Amino acid sequence: MKFKNGMLMRGLLLLFILGGSFATFASEKEEESHQEEFNAAEYAVHHALDAHEFHFTDNIVIPLPVILWTDNGIVTFMSSAFHHDDAGKVVVTKNGMNFVKLHEKIYLLEEGAEHIEMNAEHHPENAAQIIMDFSLTKNVVTMFLVAFLMLFVFFKSARFYKRETQIAPRGVAGWTEPIILFIKELAAENIEGEKYKRFLPYLLTVFFFILFGNLLGLLPILSNPNMTGSISITLLLAMFTFIIQMVSTKKTYWLHIFDPLGNSMGWGAKIPLYLILLPIEILGIFIKPAALMIRLFANITAGHIIVVSLISIIFVNQSAWWSGLSVPMTLFISALELLVAFLQAYIFTMLSALFIGAAVETAHH
Repeated sequence: MKFKNGMLMRGLLLLFILGGSFATFASEKEEESHQEEFNAAEYAVHHALDAHEFHFTDNIVIPLPVILWTDNGIVTFMSSAFHHDDAGKVVVTKNGMNFVKLHEKIYLLEEGAEHIEMNAEHHPENAAQIIMDFSLTKNVVTMFLVAFLMLFVFFKSARFYKRETQIAPRGVAGWTEPIILFIKELAAENIEGEKYKRFLPYLLTVFFFILFGNLLGLLPILSNPNMTGSISITLLLAMFTFIIQMVSTKKTYWLHIFDPLGNSMGWGAKIPLYLILLPIEILGIFIKPAALMIRLFANITAGHIIVVSLISIIFVNQSAWWSGLSVPMTLFISALELLVAFLQAYIFTMLSALFIGAAVETAHH
């Protein structure tokens, strides 16, 4: 009975995710269909980008603060001043400067310009993008929410172990314990000896950060934020792993890089091979964190784009009959995204442990 109830709850959760996404998407497109022809590719890409507001429907929008550092000082206002415009048509005047929003980026119009002008490549000719933009975007707010969830989960689990030590964990602790033990075993397998304990806090943090970010991105109630599908977030995570790896390197690591052949052959035969192997080994130092960054970014973003693209079939063909095809396919992809949410968190953590383990490995005789 417990198993059946658990399966029922998972099924209802999946239907909620899919139904909420479809309802949000449909309400937006129904309104837009009366205004202009629906562009599925443009909307799919726009859905995966960051935004200056939480857009649920045309009537339910939560604006976020826009904070800009300009030559005339700090400028702040709410994103609602743009009236949901993202094509650079609405001009906001603050501190004697004119701002527009184009493709979720804030631009400063040149002095005297009253509207934005585009060139043949659809790039602004009389406006410059704000370099120092500290706005609270949808991804930034989601990142704070993930941090809050992590603090809640970790403190809740720690509080249980301070009170109870003789009984099996339950509640939040019962959920986190197997995951923590799994990540601990993962770290021990890839980092030799007891050294893994130094890096376990980082590996646990990055796993839960990616996992919570992936799961929140599936919730239509949060307007499906694509935090872990943002290249800036994945770049930062990959840089943390890279910095920890470089700071922790031992002599053995650099010997593998600059002397990959060791004593396997004489120098006469080594030199031609070194001309090939050395550039590859040196490039490999930077390719590894780049692979971490791109793998997470591409997989999460692809999931968001595929879901929107499948639902777009209905609006492209302007027929509800196509829902018989697009809805089951979207349901399948949504279920797959739940798996990918856990899988990508695991892969990023596992590869981080592997790279760090190679850096701290000592010579074996």
